[in-house]
Amino acid sequence: MIFALFMIMILVITGLIWLFDIFVLSKKRPAGADEPIMVEYAKSFFPVILVVFFVRSFIVEPFKIPSGSMMPTLLAGDFILVNKFTYGLRVPILNNTFVEVNHPKRGDVFVFHYPPEPSIDYIKRVVGLPGDKIRYQNKRLIINGQPLLVQNGRDYEYVMSGLNFMTAKQYTEQLGDVKHDILVHDVIGNYDADAIGAKFANDEEIVVPAGHYLAMGDNRDNSSDSRVWGFVPEGNLVGKAFFIWMNFDQGSRIGSVIR
Repeated sequence: MIFALFMIMILVITGLIWLFDIFVLSKKRPAGADEPIMVEYAKSFFPVILVVFFVRSFIVEPFKIPSGSMMPTLLAGDFILVNKFTYGLRVPILNNTFVEVNHPKRGDVFVFHYPPEPSIDYIKRVVGLPGDKIRYQNKRLIINGQPLLVQNGRDYEYVMSGLNFMTAKQYTEQLGDVKHDILVHDVIGNYDADAIGAKFANDEEIVVPAGHYLAMGDNRDNSSDSRVWGFVPEGNLVGKAFFIWMNFDQGSRIGSVIR
């Protein structure tokens, strides 16, 4: 969001300089005289910034994965691409939808503005849609009364930030039309009394409000998600993650489709 605001400012400044030259400066400039250096820069940068701004705002935007909350699907250091029009075209900065396209589906990996601090972007998986009734019992999701199919438990070892060596169980979960892997640890989460995670721990069923989504990380016990800070409002959506285009440490991940 901050970068988009910066781009708009640069776009407006360079555009105004160009227009000022067209309607004012050029009429006073002697024939054959060189353009002021500021005008040259403005005319050079404006079309480039306009194209980049359009692409990032309405087509595709790159992001870097900062943590291991979406392991094993996404690793810290993955550079991904996010489809910006899958969930509708939105006004930059304000994020209001002006062209409806699709809505998130259960199982999508999506990027959104972090509800407690919208200037920060988060990436999680869509677990609950508006109106869904959800329980989380023994680290298994039950959606609208139907336990999700989970299979193929196996050991998974990895290193978290701070060089902490972790051991988890890796399972394959069927979430909607999406079959994906999750990590589960032998730990009990600590949540505030009014948090969704605390309600799950008390075997309560939660209902996803209209216009909101329940988001969870694939690294289920190492993820700050809806269980901690609540639902994701429709107005916070950024786009759907679909492609890993770079990882400097693990080249084999380049070109992977995100599922």
